[in-house]
Amino acid sequence: MILKDIEKKYGERVAFRCGLLELEDKKITAVLGESGAGKTTLLNVISGMTEYRGEVTNAGRVSHLFQSAKLLPNLTAEENLRFVLTEDRYAKAIEMLDQVGLGDKRKRYPRELSGGERQRVAIARAFVYPHDTLLMDEPFASLDLSLKRSLIALVLKLWKETGDTVVFVTHDVHEAALLSSRAVVVREGEPVLDLLIPAPYPRDFLQTLPEERTLTRALLREI
Repeated sequence: MILKDIEKKYGERVAFRCGLLELEDKKITAVLGESGAGKTTLLNVISGMTEYRGEVTNAGRVSHLFQSAKLLPNLTAEENLRFVLTEDRYAKAIEMLDQVGLGDKRKRYPRELSGGERQRVAIARAFVYPHDTLLMDEPFASLDLSLKRSLIALVLKLWKETGDTVVFVTHDVHEAALLSSRAVVVREGEPVLDLLIPAPYPRDFLQTLPEERTLTRALLREI
């Protein structure tokens, strides 16, 4: 995916701007920055959910995964997945719920599921929706460590099976290091650091990678 000469403004304020930003196909790229830095604006540019100046190529069809599950409350877990599928692909809903460990709860409504289970349904829906690019906007924020660890492992498992192009917004340098092969730090609407994370998968949740220090320094404006 290539973003070229992108500029998005709200009034006179630049929300996001870049000359050239290439995001690798079939890889996970993390985007980090403080609140208001332009991370979500970048996702909105890629998805076409906002007007902007410039050009985005090779993004294709986009799927979203958000911080909150955003499930339809009047639909069961299975129906939430079927909602984004054509009728001839309804069987994929059951298959994907089995993959995320919720096959036995497919007939339950969101109110009957735990917070972690609802997020698993959201992850399943994001992956089952026909797409070329998956945009993840802080899907692990506010989760306890045990649940975060299991959901990160789940996303990596599904990503390895699908080979998706993923753009992953997070505040957490450890999440970025666990999931991505590359991390871009955004400051005041512009990319200021582009860092490769070459460690092989799977990565140990309890291990700190050396790239985390560099990302932290960039977020603290020390580089």
